[in-house]
Amino acid sequence: MSVVTVVGATSWGTTLGIIIARQGHDVRLLARTEDEAVSLESRRENARFVPGFPFPDSMHARADADAFSGADLAILAVPSHTLRENILRVGSDIAPGCIVVSAVKGLELNTGRRMSEILREELPNGADRSICALSGPNLASEIVRGMPAPTVIASPNQEAALQTQAIINSSVFRVYTNADIVGVEFCGALKNIIALGAGICDGLDLGDNAKSGFMTRGLAEIARLGIAAGASPTTFAGLAGMGDLVATCSSVLSRNHYVGEQLAAGKSLSDIRSSMQNVAEGVYTTSAALELAHRLDVEMPITRVTQDVLTGVISAAEAVHHLMGRHPTSE
Repeated sequence: MSVVTVVGATSWGTTLGIIIARQGHDVRLLARTEDEAVSLESRRENARFVPGFPFPDSMHARADADAFSGADLAILAVPSHTLRENILRVGSDIAPGCIVVSAVKGLELNTGRRMSEILREELPNGADRSICALSGPNLASEIVRGMPAPTVIASPNQEAALQTQAIINSSVFRVYTNADIVGVEFCGALKNIIALGAGICDGLDLGDNAKSGFMTRGLAEIARLGIAAGASPTTFAGLAGMGDLVATCSSVLSRNHYVGEQLAAGKSLSDIRSSMQNVAEGVYTTSAALELAHRLDVEMPITRVTQDVLTGVISAAEAVHHLMGRHPTSE
């Protein structure tokens, strides 16, 4: 059995810890503080984010550097805007031979960096590290229930991807490998922008034709940016692309879809965010994607109007008119 350290007692981090520990692996869930770790360990569940699902016997909450002792795998499952801060805090505790996996779907504000790029920049000897990205149609509350789901482990290092696959794969969580870490990370980050708009479609009751068309054009838009940044076009048609897009745009469990619905109802972004325990990554990613698109000279009209809705420049209904009124072109 392997030793796995999960950084982040988030809903996703806790879920990953639980499903990996169910396989018999030794899992350490790294909390932010000693008090949080003591609370999690005494309750033997994450009552805040994953209530009703007790920790398996081989999973324990920790808050000390020894959480990484002997670890074969270190999984980062924190909000994208805190990843750099977190890896600076714990990076020196991660042994050089440990595989580092980003389970974070986002782009860094201001820089547009992918999560694996941040890890390579901030980990000691980051250029020589085995780094992977985990992404796919992965709604945590379904996965922790043991409902079947697929995911993708991406890395240019095939050996690291295969080792990670062997540890995480189970009869209910099927893991595929992919060498295109650039594409897999862009898929995971950018689909959240489209999920915001899908939520608006549902919130405004625009119908299935509008929503399916929006999702399809949205996929084309995020693929343009990803390909311009070095991703493989085929990745956007796979589990990390189309698969994750369908799940996030369609499910009531999606945080980003929820934000879109609430925006359509006329609520302000600040009020919506204050009502949520978890982070809707699309809110951060929209701004970061636009900055990157400007640098790469990529047109992203859906992302642009989504940002205008998020910042209160236009209403959700006005965004529909903006997109439908654009000059007709070829597909």
